[in-house]
Amino acid sequence: MKIHEYQAKTLLAQYRVPVPPGRVAGTPQEAAEVAREVGGRVVIKAQVHAGGRGKAGGIRLADSPEEAEKIAGEMLGSRLVTHQTSAEGAPVNKVLVEKAVQAPKELYLGIVIDGSAQMPVVMASEAGGMEIEEVAATTPEKIIKEYVDPVIGFQPFQGRRLASGIGLEGKQVRPAVAIISGLCKLMQEKGCSLVEINPLVVTEDGELLALDAKVNFDDEALFRHPELQELRDDSQEDPLDVKAREYDINYIKLDGDVGCMVNGAGLAMATMDIIKIMGASPANFLDVGGGANEEKISQAFKLLVSDPKVKRVLVNIFGGILRCDVAARGIVAGAREVAVDIPVVVRMRGTNVDEGWKILEESGLDISFASNLKDAAEKVVAARQAS
Repeated sequence: MKIHEYQAKTLLAQYRVPVPPGRVAGTPQEAAEVAREVGGRVVIKAQVHAGGRGKAGGIRLADSPEEAEKIAGEMLGSRLVTHQTSAEGAPVNKVLVEKAVQAPKELYLGIVIDGSAQMPVVMASEAGGMEIEEVAATTPEKIIKEYVDPVIGFQPFQGRRLASGIGLEGKQVRPAVAIISGLCKLMQEKGCSLVEINPLVVTEDGELLALDAKVNFDDEALFRHPELQELRDDSQEDPLDVKAREYDINYIKLDGDVGCMVNGAGLAMATMDIIKIMGASPANFLDVGGGANEEKISQAFKLLVSDPKVKRVLVNIFGGILRCDVAARGIVAGAREVAVDIPVVVRMRGTNVDEGWKILEESGLDISFASNLKDAAEKVVAARQAS
């Protein structure tokens, strides 16, 4: 789960990470009010779940409350298009108004989970302000890493080593260690998958300040932190993702045009693979799970065909805990609630398969039946070619 920059900075402040003075605004008038409170020059930052805001006009400076109001009025209600959004862009419903900071030095600081090492890794770089992927590709020697042992935790000597490695010295070392320690504590206590400050700046007075922040949470850990659920902003997510989460459907949107509905992650991966082998591309990963009921199947099917990029559908069910007759009734129920005008291919095997076939055949729906997975893939590819 992603959250906005202003929410991330609120969390950072709770862990004693210094952030610029300011707060979020939902109207142009409120933005002007915040600018008066902060005083002096301010920065207006569109709050969207995407990077690259500066290059897209989502971060602008204002020299007065009146200018802040004008800029906020232009941002609020618009859609910001960056290299991390779709072509439609992300809606700007709020802006963050903060004191503008002169920063002669910009650094990078972030923590992620290293799957190979099976532990968090703190990454620091003197190349702040740049995408860390770009730094890794062009100047990897500028990235310094320290692994955090989950048993003993982050140690002060590691913080001093990181601070020294990115050119901090003297009175800056102690606050740098405190900031890194705070980020590690935040990540551990809140079940984060990513904690990032980019840039972490050294001000003209030599102080460290988190100028931008990003915090993502591990969805599988959110049950431990119900308070974090309130930070979710559904307007920043694809409506299909929101609908899938509502019905507990494992769904990931992809770039192809073959909609896939499968029960079981392994079977779903195999289905997607054979679609690619046959020369087509899956439009999604959709796993209804082994214990899905008729209602869940119906909602999954409606979700699938509501994607305008889906031009053909392949349903691949192996009846075990989820019986084939239950799957068939769910498909029929879903298809009768939406206008299905695209080819649908169904392959089923397992418990109550004959009953499942009978339900589909008697439904009157235009469905092609497949005897095996290869046959199903061939038919769904041919269906697109024929249309």
